[in-house]
Amino acid sequence: MQTTSKILMVRPFRFAFNEETARNNFFQQATGQGSEASRALEEFDAFVHQLRGKDVDVLVVQDSPEPWTPDSIFPNNWFSSHISGELVLYPMFAENRRQERKPEVLELLTRKIDHRKVIDLTHWEKEGEFLEGTGSMVLDRDKQIAYCCRSPRTSEKVLADFCARMSYDAVVFDATDKNENLIYHTNVMMAVGSQVAIVCLESIKNEDERRKVVHRLTATGKIIVDISLDQVARFAGNMLEIKSRNGHPIMVMSASARNALTAAQETVISTYSTILSATLSTIETNGGGSARCMLAEIFY
Repeated sequence: MQTTSKILMVRPFRFAFNEETARNNFFQQATGQGSEASRALEEFDAFVHQLRGKDVDVLVVQDSPEPWTPDSIFPNNWFSSHISGELVLYPMFAENRRQERKPEVLELLTRKIDHRKVIDLTHWEKEGEFLEGTGSMVLDRDKQIAYCCRSPRTSEKVLADFCARMSYDAVVFDATDKNENLIYHTNVMMAVGSQVAIVCLESIKNEDERRKVVHRLTATGKIIVDISLDQVARFAGNMLEIKSRNGHPIMVMSASARNALTAAQETVISTYSTILSATLSTIETNGGGSARCMLAEIFY
């Protein structure tokens, strides 16, 4: 099952620019205005309201004051949920992001939601190897393919471990932004839905790797929407297809992402799903992540 109608979101205690993650997340920019936390809460609450208005089952967890975790608003990086019952925990690059694995959230996921098996990959942190969940990997859950661009946040060793444990096949490539920096997370340049795949082929400079990605997407029946590096910079790759409780497909993105799309691209996406776009400018600018990063899919 590629999509779900149940989403977990973490309402931050005090969202802020994270200096630890800014070392290799070139989408982050500190605004330094002093109102980021309150503005992020307004954006978060409005986003939840929009999702619930589309009949999406949103489980909101309030983050705790201690330990302070400035990026808790992006829970999809430290865990993933799977229809076969697994809860996978991931090794995180930034030390202060490792603290997002708080006992109350873990208990909710393991006891109140039916995750029968925990696959804990966090031991890789001791070896300096990381894989940041469905940020590092864009999953085709139906075909069990993990699309993955190499970066300091994404170790091929941990990826191989995940794939072996979860019976996934990896499609690995290099992707760079318009300044030739390695793209830190695959999910800012790629999204795979049930019928449509959004991908920035321009970011994959190696022709063989680009052909490999295109081949796997088309061979699995995906309609490709090719976005540009300029569109990636506006978070047009950071989308997630979910569904309402009655099964209606919804492509979720930020207002910035939607405004970056061409009319032709928007037409293709809206042919197969309803577009939901949320204003997330404070979160995008300071956090370097967008709509998809805020949504942790729950499968059960």
